[in-house]
Amino acid sequence: MLDFFTIFSKGGLVLWCFQGVSDSCTGPVNALIRSVLLQERGGNNSFTHEALTLKYKLDNQFELVFVVGFQKILTLTYVDKLIDDVHRLFRDKYRTEIQQQSALSLLNGTFDFQNDFLRLLREAEESSKIRAPTTMKKFEDSEKSKKPVRSMIETRGEKPKEKAKNSKKNKGAKKEGSDGALATSKAVPTEKSGVPVGPENGVELSKEELIRRKREEFIQKHGRGVEKSGKSTKSDAPKEKGKKAPRVWALGGSANKEILDYSTPTTNGAPEAAPPEDINLIRGTGPGGQLQDLDCSSSDDEGATQNPTKPSAAKGALGGMFGMLKGLVGSKSLSREDMESVLDKMRDHLIAKNVAADIAVQLCESVAKKLEGKVMGTFSTVTSTVKQALQESLVQILQPQRRVDMLRDIMDAQRRQRPYVVTFCGVNGVGKSTNLAKISFWLLENGFSVLIAACDTFRAGAVEQLRTHTRRLSALHPPENHGGRTMVQLFEKGYGKDAAGIAMEAIAFARNQGFDVVLVDTAGRMQDNAPLMTALAKLITVNTPDLVLFVGEALVGNEAVDQLVKFNRALADHSMAQTPRLIDGIVLTKFDTIDDKVGAAISMTYITSKPIVFVGTGQTYCDLRSLNAKAVVAALMKA
Repeated sequence: MLDFFTIFSKGGLVLWCFQGVSDSCTGPVNALIRSVLLQERGGNNSFTHEALTLKYKLDNQFELVFVVGFQKILTLTYVDKLIDDVHRLFRDKYRTEIQQQSALSLLNGTFDFQNDFLRLLREAEESSKIRAPTTMKKFEDSEKSKKPVRSMIETRGEKPKEKAKNSKKNKGAKKEGSDGALATSKAVPTEKSGVPVGPENGVELSKEELIRRKREEFIQKHGRGVEKSGKSTKSDAPKEKGKKAPRVWALGGSANKEILDYSTPTTNGAPEAAPPEDINLIRGTGPGGQLQDLDCSSSDDEGATQNPTKPSAAKGALGGMFGMLKGLVGSKSLSREDMESVLDKMRDHLIAKNVAADIAVQLCESVAKKLEGKVMGTFSTVTSTVKQALQESLVQILQPQRRVDMLRDIMDAQRRQRPYVVTFCGVNGVGKSTNLAKISFWLLENGFSVLIAACDTFRAGAVEQLRTHTRRLSALHPPENHGGRTMVQLFEKGYGKDAAGIAMEAIAFARNQGFDVVLVDTAGRMQDNAPLMTALAKLITVNTPDLVLFVGEALVGNEAVDQLVKFNRALADHSMAQTPRLIDGIVLTKFDTIDDKVGAAISMTYITSKPIVFVGTGQTYCDLRSLNAKAVVAALMKA
């Protein structure tokens, strides 16, 4: 039933292995180490790799990992018990060899655990087969015995549940009093036959009829008051004729047609030249060709450094010493109970910093499993230990497996004499076109020519926005400064066309004209819009871009998880390729509006395991940064 069971140290030494099938367990275990253990994703003790399900248990005291693998189509209920039993027996039996903590002793040690494992496996399988004998339920123990006989009598043409409900309502109606009874007798509804409808004639009222009867009673009781109020409203109506005219403010603007006409004036059929713009204002300050690291220090930190608060003299030296020694753990192993209160505070702190709630729970669970059973030093507090472990996990999450180096990839594409294609996708209003222009400026500063493909044929003004950016970028990098070579150009076919076809034509045009990079701008779409997600999957499948960037806001919290999961799922579902193309990297925008609430970076990276390639921090072309993982984690952990 089991494919394999292996025990290895966190240093990578395999201590013992059971092979149930002929296939090797190296591939699945290596995938578990790369995707879960090294990426700090140990919140769930289960991992799926191809056709196998792997369950694992960490022993932090002796730095061991216990992994069992079986086919994922099987439902084995005894696996968790088997891992616990093997962990307990192996640790107790070879405690001396493991405590030496040297690689040589582990290599020379003989761990003859085959017979013990087979015995535990047999016991676990037998325990899962043993079931308690089922006994017949007596009539006295059933729900039916507690009901009276009257409640089980059914009337023809009526369901028993409805009858019970109507009987409760009729009982409540009888308790209203004599006044209610007199009022209802005046307004008894009648059917076509002329017979009054009511419980006294053996006919049950439905819910709608009962509501209608109550409404008629209310109108009969309070009809005069309603008429009086209607007369008073009519008398107040003529007073509105003498209403004051609205005030006209001096700076309120006007609705004059000539003033509001901003269309481009023409002379002899040709449009006039664009008004001169301040190039320095558009460009911004700072080196455009070199991405600076993200700085997450807020204004509160600067004020704290300028005006450091002096420690209060009220606390004596003795009190400070006792406060420092409070909570120290002296050479004991951490348990889940010791970390529970600290982890709860950490989870609430992460959620307050804009980390998605589910991811905050998984991070704290991963830290708990990483520290449970670990022996602490003499002068270490539980809070500082948990905080340090969480910081290390967050830094590891923000540095995923693949690192995107666009400049190196572009130079590699140049050697192959083809353009490097980047596709931008995301939801509406996150800043795809603006950050595309920033990345264009960064590429121009590094000496690469850029072709911008306007594939947003849906939003009004999308092509005009890119045309404005192209004009400004051309002013910053005119052809005269590059030997007459056009460095940036817009490829557009108007609105209402097929985006995939426009992207294909743009790539062919860039190949013929010798452009280095093609930046494809797509329409914003919500993750639940199936037709637009199908069109995006078609664009990516047909044109096979080198890089697919998801543009997301730094303002979102739980929504980031939903967006990324559904974008990846939609790209996989609607793709026609054998191995569908998913998101390769993330562009995080509007980072200058969130102060130290930087949790969206953690949420997006944790969900996709993809790196954050660029961070947008402003409105000018130089406001583009690369992610600094330690700075983001420091801002995230700041109280």
